[in-house]
Amino acid sequence: MRVILAEDSVLLRAGLARLLTDEGHEVVAEVGDAPALLAAVAADQPDVVVADVRMPPTHRDDGLRAALEIRDRWPAVGVLVLSQYVERRYAVELLTTRSDGVGYLLKDRVAEVGEFLDALDRVAAGRAAFDPEVVRQLLARTSHTDPLRRLTPREAEVLDRMGQGHTNAGIAAQLHVSQSAVEKHVNAIFDKLGLSHTTGYSRRVLAVLHYLGS
Repeated sequence: MRVILAEDSVLLRAGLARLLTDEGHEVVAEVGDAPALLAAVAADQPDVVVADVRMPPTHRDDGLRAALEIRDRWPAVGVLVLSQYVERRYAVELLTTRSDGVGYLLKDRVAEVGEFLDALDRVAAGRAAFDPEVVRQLLARTSHTDPLRRLTPREAEVLDRMGQGHTNAGIAAQLHVSQSAVEKHVNAIFDKLGLSHTTGYSRRVLAVLHYLGS
């Protein structure tokens, strides 16, 4: 796939570029600030952008703002944002734009090469990829405790993996159960969270995590 990297740490950026190149991907641009990221995407739309949340010029949420603009202007470009910590507001804001082709990973996850590459593949394929720790903290901090308490332990496990962006087949493989069993758990989750009438893939990620993060 074709990737643009946006990271102000020269060392991390170089490491990511080397990793992606070694895996057979094409790094079409490497930039260190948000304006340069937008200019690079405007010049040559990649399959995926990997961007730090906090970047120059302000070192606040410039990377996230650029990611949201990319989602708006070039919807076919997948966006995988990296963050040093779980920043709940940023995760929810990214989710509530669109849930397809979007991901949010902690930088520590980059060291888990297989997980990072899997997340990148999912985003490039138009799916979602959210760090398990991000999902767990969204679940832990939600104010909507009563509906969540109605979930069985297995339904909670399924919800955790749904939030990460896994398909029913992927969840079934991870939990060592049948796909039909996962489908039943998913339907039960939507019923208990009042999401049964929401349609499409957004019901799996956007609606659920937006509900949890609101």
